[in-house]
Amino acid sequence: MAFYEKQLAVKEPLVVAGRHVKRYEVVTPGLEITDDVRAAAYAFLPKIYPDFADPTPPATVTVLHRSAAGMYLNAYNWVWDNVLHCRTAVSGDQPFLGSTDPDLTHFGVIPKDLIGCVWELPPLEHERRAWVRHVLEPGEPDLDAYLLDTMAEGPVGR
Repeated sequence: MAFYEKQLAVKEPLVVAGRHVKRYEVVTPGLEITDDVRAAAYAFLPKIYPDFADPTPPATVTVLHRSAAGMYLNAYNWVWDNVLHCRTAVSGDQPFLGSTDPDLTHFGVIPKDLIGCVWELPPLEHERRAWVRHVLEPGEPDLDAYLLDTMAEGPVGR
């Protein structure tokens, strides 16, 4: 498999089921993420939130990734003040990930312990630094400043 750059886009934050969601999208050249797929992904998102409560500001970072094989939704949820909880979902005909429906709007939880591919992971280093800067270091966490602090758009993967 040859490596090539994909494009990273940043979307406006949302509040989904009580969590503040920072949104990144990764797209394979020549493909796009359509509004119906985006809506389906964020309707599915609460199913991959942590299944426990804790006092950490309710923040999630998502990477919605369009590849030739299908769609991936990675939810990186801040818990226990400084820990990322990760769950992932998939759509498209990808039996090795538990998805056999070719409809890209039909997401399901990936039953494997995966955290992301080489194109999905670059935002995480930025998000770690932003979380420290805006939530952990100040005397009072500044969730609004954290939500506005995003990685730059452009080529991603290197």
